[in-house]
Amino acid sequence: MKIAIGIPARYDSTRFPGKPLAELAGKPMIAHVIARAKAANIGDVYVATDDDRIARVAREHGAKVCMTRADHSSGSERLAEAMRDIDCDVVVNVQGDEPLIDPEAIKAVAEPFRHDHKLSMATLAHPIQSDAGFHDPNVVKVVCDAKGQALYFSRAAIPFPRSEGGNPLQHVGLYAYRKAFLLIYPELTACETEQAESLEQLRVLHHGYSIAVNIGDFNCVGVDTPEDLIRAEKIIVGSNREG
Repeated sequence: MKIAIGIPARYDSTRFPGKPLAELAGKPMIAHVIARAKAANIGDVYVATDDDRIARVAREHGAKVCMTRADHSSGSERLAEAMRDIDCDVVVNVQGDEPLIDPEAIKAVAEPFRHDHKLSMATLAHPIQSDAGFHDPNVVKVVCDAKGQALYFSRAAIPFPRSEGGNPLQHVGLYAYRKAFLLIYPELTACETEQAESLEQLRVLHHGYSIAVNIGDFNCVGVDTPEDLIRAEKIIVGSNREG
C-alpha cells in the first residue's frame, strides 16, 4: 500500500490571515507541520496550496508542492485536486495548522486501510477527558459501531448519558482517504446534517461511505487564532527544554 501525506494550506484564513507562515519557535508554522509529517515516515509529503509564498517555504523545508486553485471550500477538496496525478493508494490529510501533530497519530490514521481494502476513509478519536469537554459544542463527539466505524459525529453530547457508561469519544480532525474515494469526494452533495452541525464528514456518512475510527491516546492541538499560536509556542519551547 502506497501512502502520500497531503498538507492543504491557504494564506487567506478568515480568523488568522497568513497562518501557515506565522512564526512559531523560530520557523514558519508550516515548517513544523512538514517536519512532523516527514517524521511519520510512511510516504512522501506534499503541500497543496494556491499561494507562492507558502509553496516556497514548503520546498525549503523538504516538502513537494502541488499548486491548486484558490476557490476550494475545504482542505479535502484542495487535496482531491492536488493528489489526482500522484501515484498512491491512500492519502493522509494533515492540516497546515497542526504544528504539534504526533507522527504516531499520522501513522495510526492510515492503519485501518491495511486491514480493510474496501474502506473509503479513516479518522481518529480518544476518550473524552472531562465533563466540560463532553458538553462543549466545539468538541466534536463520535459514536462507533461494533466494527469501529463511525455511526455519527456531533457537537452535541452523544451518547446522551441517560444512565451510566457510554464511553464518549472525542473526534480528532485527522483524516485519511483511499485515493479513489478522495477523487469523488468533491462531487458529493452537501446534506442537512452536515450543514446543521457544520461537520463535513457527515456528508460522507450521508452518502453511504464508511469511516473507520482508530481509538487511542491522540490529543492534537491545532492553531486557529493568534492566541493558539502563543500556546503552541509555549508547548514547543517547553518540550525543547525538557529534551
